[in-house]
Amino acid sequence: MYQTSLVNCIFLFPPLSGLEGNQTDLDKRKEIFGKNLIPPKKPKTFLQLVWEALQDVTLIILELAALISLGLSFYHPPGESGGEMCGSAAGGVEDEGEADAGWIEGAAILLSVVCVVIVTAFNDWSKEKQFRGLQSRIEQEQKFQVVRGSQVIQLPVADILVGDIAQIKYGDLLPADGVLIQGNDLKIDESSLTGESDHVKKAADKDPMLLSGTHVMEGSGRMVVTAVGVNSQTGIIFTLLGAGVEEEEKKEKKGGAVEDGHQNTGKMQDGNMESNQIKVKKQDGAAAMEMQPLKSAEGGEADEKEKKKVSAPKKEKSVLQGKLTKLAVQIGYAGLVMSSITVTILVLYFSIDNFVMKKRPWMAECTPIYVQYFVKFFIIGVTVLVVAVPEGLPLAVTISLAYSVKKMMKDNNLVRHLDACETMGNATAICSDKTGTLTTNRMTAVQCYIGDVHYKKIPDPGVLPPKSLDLLINAIAINSAYTTKILPPDKEGGLPKQVGNKTECGLLGLILELKRDYQPIRNQIPEEKLYKVYTFNSVRKSMSTVIKLPDGSFRMYSKGASEIVLKKCSHILNEVGELRVFRPRDKDEMVKKVIEPMACEGLRTICVAYRDFSNDPEPNWDDENNILNDLTAICVVGIEDPVRPEVPDAIQKCQRAGITVRMVTGDNINTARAIAIKCGIIHPGEDFLCIDGKEFNRRIRNEKGEVEQERMDKVWPKLRVLARSSPTDKHTLVKGIIDSTMADQRQVVAVTGDGTNDGPALKKADVGFAMGIAGTDVAKEASDIILTDDNFSSIVKAVMWGRNVYDSISKFLQFQLTVNVVAVIVAFTGACITQDSPLKAVQMLWVNLIMDTFASLALATEPPNESLLKRKPYGRNKPLISSTMTKNILGHAVYQLVIIFTLLFVGEQIFDIDSGRDAPLHAPPSEHYTLIFNTFVMMQLFNEINARKIHGERNVFDGIFRNPIFCSIVFGTFVVQIVIVQFGGKPFSCQPLNLEKWMWCVFLGLGELVWGQVIATIPNLKLRFLRRAGQLTRKDELPEEDVNEENEEIDHAERELRRGQILWFRGLNRIQTQIEVVNTFKSGTSFQGAGALRRQSSTTSQTQDVTNVSSPSHVSLSNALSSPTSTTAATAPPTTGHSSCERIP
Repeated sequence: MYQTSLVNCIFLFPPLSGLEGNQTDLDKRKEIFGKNLIPPKKPKTFLQLVWEALQDVTLIILELAALISLGLSFYHPPGESGGEMCGSAAGGVEDEGEADAGWIEGAAILLSVVCVVIVTAFNDWSKEKQFRGLQSRIEQEQKFQVVRGSQVIQLPVADILVGDIAQIKYGDLLPADGVLIQGNDLKIDESSLTGESDHVKKAADKDPMLLSGTHVMEGSGRMVVTAVGVNSQTGIIFTLLGAGVEEEEKKEKKGGAVEDGHQNTGKMQDGNMESNQIKVKKQDGAAAMEMQPLKSAEGGEADEKEKKKVSAPKKEKSVLQGKLTKLAVQIGYAGLVMSSITVTILVLYFSIDNFVMKKRPWMAECTPIYVQYFVKFFIIGVTVLVVAVPEGLPLAVTISLAYSVKKMMKDNNLVRHLDACETMGNATAICSDKTGTLTTNRMTAVQCYIGDVHYKKIPDPGVLPPKSLDLLINAIAINSAYTTKILPPDKEGGLPKQVGNKTECGLLGLILELKRDYQPIRNQIPEEKLYKVYTFNSVRKSMSTVIKLPDGSFRMYSKGASEIVLKKCSHILNEVGELRVFRPRDKDEMVKKVIEPMACEGLRTICVAYRDFSNDPEPNWDDENNILNDLTAICVVGIEDPVRPEVPDAIQKCQRAGITVRMVTGDNINTARAIAIKCGIIHPGEDFLCIDGKEFNRRIRNEKGEVEQERMDKVWPKLRVLARSSPTDKHTLVKGIIDSTMADQRQVVAVTGDGTNDGPALKKADVGFAMGIAGTDVAKEASDIILTDDNFSSIVKAVMWGRNVYDSISKFLQFQLTVNVVAVIVAFTGACITQDSPLKAVQMLWVNLIMDTFASLALATEPPNESLLKRKPYGRNKPLISSTMTKNILGHAVYQLVIIFTLLFVGEQIFDIDSGRDAPLHAPPSEHYTLIFNTFVMMQLFNEINARKIHGERNVFDGIFRNPIFCSIVFGTFVVQIVIVQFGGKPFSCQPLNLEKWMWCVFLGLGELVWGQVIATIPNLKLRFLRRAGQLTRKDELPEEDVNEENEEIDHAERELRRGQILWFRGLNRIQTQIEVVNTFKSGTSFQGAGALRRQSSTTSQTQDVTNVSSPSHVSLSNALSSPTSTTAATAPPTTGHSSCERIP
C-alpha cells in the first residue's frame, strides 16, 4: 500500500504543477502518510510538579520536624507534677486547654509547606505552559515554498505532505525527505546526519535523495516530498531518541539493533538507523538541529532536549547565572552556619540550665518533653535556614526573563534562548551587517554605466544601444533566481512589492524602468531549461547562468560585485553595442571614474557581463576558473539601499550606552564607509579603522597564514568598518574580540547575520541575531534572537530589555538580602537571649513567601525605560551587589534591627503590655510578639518600594503606577497581613491588635521611606563586606576547553550545597533546564572552512571593550591602545589601493 501510493504520488502528478490542492486528496494523504510533525511528549501534570516541589531538602526537613512536633504535642507526662519534674522551662502559666493546642504549630507548619509547594508547582506549570507557547510560536514562524496547482505558495512546515513539490534554495533547512527532480548547482551539508562536513553535490540524475534536517549550502532546485513526520529520516531518529535514554543505553550496551517498534519505519531508509542514531548522540548537539523542521504541536522537541541533556556537555553559564550561582553558594553557607549555631546554642542553654545549673536528673517519663523542646529548637534553626536561603531567586530570574521575552516579542525580538536576553544587557560590541539591518533592504537602481556613458539617473531606453539593451534585459531576467519577482503593490499608490533576493529585485526594477518586462523571457526559457547555474556564494561573489542558444552554442550571463566581475572582463560593449577590448588601464579608469563615485554616494555597484561558447567541443563546465573568465561587460549598475531613518538615532544610543558598533559587510569599502558615516558609526576626522577583508587578513595573520591574537589586538579596538568581508572574516573578527585579553574584562559580543555561512559567527558570538525576513533557516537556527523586522533599532531594544532583567534581579536581591540579614539576626539573637525566636516558624514562612514569591513577581516585572541606555555595561567582573546596593542593604537592616530589638526588649514598657519573652512551651500568642511580627512585615512592605531603585535615586515612586503588578502585590500583601494578625490566632501565633497599635506599626514601616532618603545622602563607602558577593573573577571565566574542569567545580559546589541541605541550587538547575526548553534547535554544526564550532556561551574568557563613549556623537579610544601603524583617519585613502572618495556625504 505504502509503496504503491508513493509511486502514485511521484508519477501521477506532473512535477511542475504539484498537488492540485483538492481538500479530499490532501486529507487522504495526511491519513495515509501522516502529517509533518511528531506528537509531543505529554507535559508534566500538576501533581507531578507538586511531587517535584516536595523533593526540596529544606521542605522535607520542615515536614519531618513538623510531624515530630505534631506527634509529641499529644504526649502529656504522667502525674500532675510532671511539668515541674521535667524542668522549669516547661512550666509556667498556661490557660486551661492551651496545653492541648500544642498540635497547632506543627499543623500550621505543614499547611505553610503545602502552600509553598502549591505555589512552586503552579509557577512551574505556568512556566512550562509559557515556554511551550513560545516554542509553538517559533515553529509557526518557519514556512516553506511549495508548488500547488501550478502556484508557488508559502506553507507552514507542518502542512507539507507527501507528493508536494517543494522549492529548495540556498540556506534552507529541509523539512522532509524527498527526491530531487530539478536542481541548479545544488550542494547539501549532510553533517547533521553523517558527521561528514564536506558538502554533497546533488543532481536529478546522480544522488537525488534529499533528507530532512540537512542544509542547502549552495544552489536551488525542486524536490518531490516522499516522507514526512515520523517516517522521514529525522523522524525515525527522533522516534528512536524518544524511546528513552535508559532504554537506549541498555540497547547500546547489548550491541543489538534498535528495532523494537520501528521495523516498518526503519525499512524506508538505508538501514543505518542505529549508527545514525548513535552518531547523532555523539555529535555536538547535531540531533537538536535535525529535529528542528519536524514541527511538534506543542514543542515536543523541548522535552526530547531535556531527555538528552544528560549526555550533552554542560553549557557554560551566562553572566548573570554565573554571578547568581556564586552568590547563592555564599549565602547558603552563611545561612547554614547561622542556623547550626542557633540550634547548638538553644540546645546547650537548655541542657546547661536544667541539668547543670539546676542539677535535675534525666527522667525517662520526661524524655518526650525534652525531645519536644529539642524539636522546637530544631524547627527554629531550620526556619533560620529557610529565611537565609534565597530560594526565590531562581523564581525571580525566571519571571523576569519570561516577562521580558513576552514583551520583547512586541519589540520585534523573538528570543529563542532565554539566557541571551540578559546577556544582551552586558553587550559591549555589536558586529552588524549593513544590508537590511542598517538599511531598508529595498534596492533601487539609480545610476548606470552603459555604452561608455555614466548616467546619473536611469536613462530613456531610446538613447541606449539596442543590442546592449537586449543583452542587459536577457542577462538580468535569466541570470536571477526565478523566485525573485516584483509584484504589484498591496495598496493603491504604494511601492511595488519585492519578493526574493533584494539586489536582484533592484535589477529587475531596472528592466521595468527601461519599459521592458522580464516575465516573457522567463516563460520562453523556464528554469528547467537552464543548462548550468553557478549560484552566488561568498567565495565567487557572483552568479552565472548558462543557456543553450538555438544554433547549439552556449551563452553565459554573469553578474556580481563590480570590481570582481570587471577583473574577469576582457571586452566591453561600446556606445553602439559593439565589443571593444577592455585593457587593465581601462579597468583602473572605470574604477576611478565610475565605481568609486557611485560607492562614495553609498551605492552598491553590480556589473552585468556575458560570454559566448561554441558547442564543439563542449566546454568543461566544472573548470570554473576558465569558464568564469574572458567575459564581456555589458553594464555597471549603481543600486541604492537607503539607511533606515531610525538607525542613526539607535546607533547613537548604543554609543552612549558604551557599546561599540562595527559594520561588517560584503560591499565595496567606499560604499561601506559612506553608509557608516550616514549611520553615525564613524565621524570624519576621528581615529578609527576602515579596511577591507584582504587588508584585515594581512594585518592579523603571520607569515604562515595563521591568525595571531597579538596582531588582532592591534586591529579590533579601532576597527569600525570591515568591507568586502567573507563569513570567515566575520567569524575571525568575533573570535578575536572574544578571546582578547587586553583588559580585565572580556568583551560580550553580539552579531547579526542572515546567510547560511554566517552560522559560525552567530554561534561564536555571545548573542547571535538572525534576520526574520531575509535570514536563511540555517542562520535562524544558529541564532539566539530573531529580529522579526530585520531592524537594527530592535537590537537596541534588546539591550534595554537585557539591562532591565539584570536590574530587576538586582532590585529583588537588594530587597531579599535586607530581609535575610534582619530575619536571621533577629531569630539568632532572640534565640540566644530569650531561648525563643521572636518570629515564629509559621510567621517566618509567611515572610519568606512575601520576600520570595510575591517580591520576585513585583520587582521582576518592572518595565524598562530609556535611562537604562545612559550608562555603560556592567561588565563580567563587576559584583552583582554594587556598593550602592550594599549601602542600602546594610542601612535598612540597621534601621529594622534597631526597631525590632527596641520592641523586643522594651516594647512591653512603651506600649504597656505583657512581655512575650520567656513564654512557656504552649503559651497563647502574646500581643508583644504580634507587634514585633506586624512591624517587621510593615517595614518589608515599605522597603519593597525603596528596593525599586538601585542606583541611589531619590524618587522611589517614579513610574510606580506603570507597574500594576507591583501595586496590586503590595496592596494584596497588606490586606493578607491584616487578616493574619486579626484572625490568625494560634496557628500564626498572633494576638489581634487595636487601631492605635496598627497605626504605630504602619508608622514604623513608613519610617523606612524616610530612612531611605537619609541613606541616599550618605556617600558610597568602600564597603568590602558585601561588595564581592556574586562577583565573577577571571578564574570563573574558563575557556571552552576547560569546560570539563568547570563542570567538576560546579558538581563539587552542588555536593557541598546538598550537604548543607540547601534547595536553592536545585531550583537554579530547574531554571537552567527551563532555559534549555527554548533551545530546541541550538547546536554545533560542521561548516566548511570552520570545522565543528561549538556554541560559546557567555562565560568563555573575554575582556571588556577598550573603546568607551565620551559623548553621544563621538567615539573615542583610550590613548593607551592607540597604535599609529594600525589606524586610518576618516579622510585617509582606503587601504584597498583605490583612490579616496571625492566627496563624503
